[in-house]
Amino acid sequence: MRFQIYRAKETDWIEGCKRQDARAQESLYAYYSGRMYALCCRYIPSKMEAEDVLVVAFTKVFEKIDQYKAEGSFEGWLRRIIVNESLTYLRRNKNMYLETEIEKVDQSPNFSQLENHLEADDLLKMVGELPTGYRMVFNLYAIDGYSHKEIAEQLEISESTSKSQLSRARVLLQRKLSMLEKKVETKKSNGYE
Repeated sequence: MRFQIYRAKETDWIEGCKRQDARAQESLYAYYSGRMYALCCRYIPSKMEAEDVLVVAFTKVFEKIDQYKAEGSFEGWLRRIIVNESLTYLRRNKNMYLETEIEKVDQSPNFSQLENHLEADDLLKMVGELPTGYRMVFNLYAIDGYSHKEIAEQLEISESTSKSQLSRARVLLQRKLSMLEKKVETKKSNGYE
């Protein structure tokens, strides 16, 4: 029942936005802006820049809302615009450094040690600390479900570069998880657990 009420509201908001109704635009923005801001922040670490991208992306949503044909979820369509605008912003501002050398990690973290200590926010923070190129590819592939072919097209890189960046992102994340594991072990051995 709740879902049907929400779907009816969403449909009303979309129709209102197509008519340039400011209240419908405001309602749609209020409902989705929090989640879409979090999505922007996964790609753009500066909170102020992420807010700017969000505003530009919603402006595009309102300009192009007639292109939404209700063939898939509206949120999926909206997410695609937000991600594309985030990537465009990064390309435009030349913050994208896709090649960064790192040494290999010699051991994988012990996830059983970490499971009680690692929160989703911690993992997202670790992803946010990745170099820009790694972060973009990791987000697109591992979180947003893009294929390497789609990533290559979006970022104007080769598929092999996309695969390489994902691999390097994973290595860096493993290193960060290993460091966290050592901190947890140190706390346990010092009697803080």
